[in-house]
Amino acid sequence: MRQFQVLDQSAVDSATGILSLIARGGSASLALRREGEYVSISASLGALEIALRPRVRDLIRALRQLQPNDGLQTTRQVGSGDCFLGLGLRSDGTLILRPTLVGDASGYFCLNLTLAPDVAATLRGWLGDEG
Repeated sequence: MRQFQVLDQSAVDSATGILSLIARGGSASLALRREGEYVSISASLGALEIALRPRVRDLIRALRQLQPNDGLQTTRQVGSGDCFLGLGLRSDGTLILRPTLVGDASGYFCLNLTLAPDVAATLRGWLGDEG
């Protein structure tokens, strides 16, 4: 059974442009920064980190296409077959994010994160209406 960590706080550093999404207590975090047509994502759980760099327009498009589905955890992926961000949306507005690195056919490494509805809205606002 998957255990999800809820990210329920957000902050934008106006000097660097970094959006930080943090779990209460700071055990898990997600930091995003726009770099041209890409968005750098650092997902951390304690000392573990997964770093991804998908295209901004692909992330925006995937978020726009999400439909609430409480039966499936993720319905969209942004990235490649080797590393991707799995996305899902629940009917209560909670956004599921699963940054994943695939090792080979025998396994993968993934963090199971959810964004509270207000934090998900902050992410969408930070990304803007491009794409």
